[in-house]
Amino acid sequence: MNIFYDIKEIKDILKSEFNIQGATISHLYGYDNSNYLVKSGDQKFVFKQYKDEPGLLEILSAENQILNLFAKELPGLFQKPVERLTGGFIYTHEHKGNLCLFRLLHFIEGELMADVEHTDEMYRSFGKVLAKMDLALLPLRDIAIEARRYEWDIVEIDLTGNLSEFIKNPADRSLVEYFHQQFNEHVRPELPGLRKSIIHADANDRNVIIKNGKVAGIIDFGDLVYSPLINELAVAFSYALYKKENPLEWAVPIMESYCTVLPLEGKEIDILYYLIAARLCISVRKSAHLKTLYPDDEYYVISEQPSWDLLRKWISISPFKAREVFRKAAGLEGKITDTSETDLIKRDKYLSKALSVSYSRPIKMERAAFQYMYDNIGNTYLDMRNNIPHVGHCHPRVVKAGQRQMAVLNTNTRYLYDEINDYSEHILKKFPDRLNKIFYVNSGSAACDLAVRLALTFASKEGLLVMEEGYHGNTRMGVDISHYKFGGSGGRGKPDHIIVASLPGFMNGLYRKDAGISGEEYARALISRLEEAEGTAAAAVAAKGSIAAFISEPVIGCAGQVSLPKGYLNTLYPYIREQGGVCISDEVQTGFGRLGDFFWGYEMYDVVPDIVVLGKPIANGHPMAAVVTSTEIAESFDNGMEFFSSFGGNPVSCAIASAVLEVIEEEELQQNAKNIGDYMINEFINLQKK
Repeated sequence: MNIFYDIKEIKDILKSEFNIQGATISHLYGYDNSNYLVKSGDQKFVFKQYKDEPGLLEILSAENQILNLFAKELPGLFQKPVERLTGGFIYTHEHKGNLCLFRLLHFIEGELMADVEHTDEMYRSFGKVLAKMDLALLPLRDIAIEARRYEWDIVEIDLTGNLSEFIKNPADRSLVEYFHQQFNEHVRPELPGLRKSIIHADANDRNVIIKNGKVAGIIDFGDLVYSPLINELAVAFSYALYKKENPLEWAVPIMESYCTVLPLEGKEIDILYYLIAARLCISVRKSAHLKTLYPDDEYYVISEQPSWDLLRKWISISPFKAREVFRKAAGLEGKITDTSETDLIKRDKYLSKALSVSYSRPIKMERAAFQYMYDNIGNTYLDMRNNIPHVGHCHPRVVKAGQRQMAVLNTNTRYLYDEINDYSEHILKKFPDRLNKIFYVNSGSAACDLAVRLALTFASKEGLLVMEEGYHGNTRMGVDISHYKFGGSGGRGKPDHIIVASLPGFMNGLYRKDAGISGEEYARALISRLEEAEGTAAAAVAAKGSIAAFISEPVIGCAGQVSLPKGYLNTLYPYIREQGGVCISDEVQTGFGRLGDFFWGYEMYDVVPDIVVLGKPIANGHPMAAVVTSTEIAESFDNGMEFFSSFGGNPVSCAIASAVLEVIEEEELQQNAKNIGDYMINEFINLQKK
């Protein structure tokens, strides 16, 4: 906390220590010290006051030495310290029991970069002045600065790690944690090989003075640190790119002019994207914390919103594109080479073409973050196609959960461990009480296979009722119950024990011409067809009451995301159960809140299935799936033939799946799905009118 002197006390110090009398004094903002503008005749000064802290005197002394050096080597660009009448540049004074330190610096005329219109010429002058400053600093060494651990130093990003808790919005918090993780992955291993120097480390838009459209000076050396040289530009960019529609374009003039004075190395530039993000993360963390301490002080959060805006825009920029732009501006050769064609040839050499790729010109993806994917040539894609990374690509909480558990224990379900019990308890709370047993496997296909096995065992029947265009996996059993597969190209046709229910959708179903038909009528029509189709395999199965199970997705994905009509399952489920069969809801694609109003797809129809299949989003892309059922059905499966999955429900899988559930709840992703869905529906309706 700053200790404020009154104006009379400051005037007394100016008179006794610097022989300045009759000055006009006004308060200036300061981050962690008090600043005053002093006008005396035609001269202006900045009077700086600090509360004494361990090591501060040594840091201020080093700062004064550097500013005096700059006064000789780079005159006019930096504030020159004013010497006291008795010698030295720092005055100490005890005030109300607190020891305070004071300095007086010459004032640099001009406007703050934050307050003027930015131009290419200005940014080029900025880059050149930064480079001249860094070139002068490069050979300097100072033990006080080198020993300093400062939370604004990018390499000390861990010092602000615990401040993430003050970021109120969970999605924003996740964005910061993501970039912190990326710093650990991509920057930390490179740190030992980087050039280090004393750097200003705070060339923000309020510390840069502009006059006649060019940089006239850089002020406030209070953040001096001994850090990788490239961090000087990382800090400068994190402010200079504020409020820019195309941030990378504005980085070019600064980088080009900087490198004409002080060339950068490739390994420094290659991590610059992540260094900029790291600085922004430090900034928003500090702002979030300081808002709780000083809610009425706007200075502490003056850069908060622009930092968030840039951070959100930054993640939409491919790190590979940023690297190429930076390298080109620095006069270095780019690294991007499109290897997609040769990669496809190699893939075809080793893999069957039955394993298809998307698009006529396949994309080679290199990296991803939340809703974005980045290809190998610098393009960013808004990912609206993947249905597996449920909480976003590389979500930091999910990544951390997997990394942590993988470093501790990974084994199979024959041992006792907390993770499987904890996750089971958590996920089963999402179901009605009677769905209280869970089996773990590694894929939705395996889960569908297991679900049918459970049904066949429990019902002691062979017939299976499946939905037209339904899809339930790639196993032999999965293909047998997937009309989309056995009835499609390359399919072998319907097995005898399978009955196909016509798609009950008015847009492309059996009664597509009549949108007014009810779900109950669809179901009655199916039941009548089963009971009246004499001489067919379907009739034989139905007549014997041999339908062991009815399996369907709540929304038929491969049919074009067709929802079932209301009343359909309410009518069909009792018919299946009267035969001693069970009802299976395949929630592999519809589960975990994706439908907005409902956590599970079956809930939208006001029914409760006997078996529920989970997959795809359950662990955000980690291979995991599950089957949820009742005690009665689970006990029927305990018939002496042990069920075992080598990796199903292992500790790592369960830790990751738990993290996914936590993110869904904390970031309110189910509500987000509803908001986005409602928005899209309304926009389509508006478009329809045109």
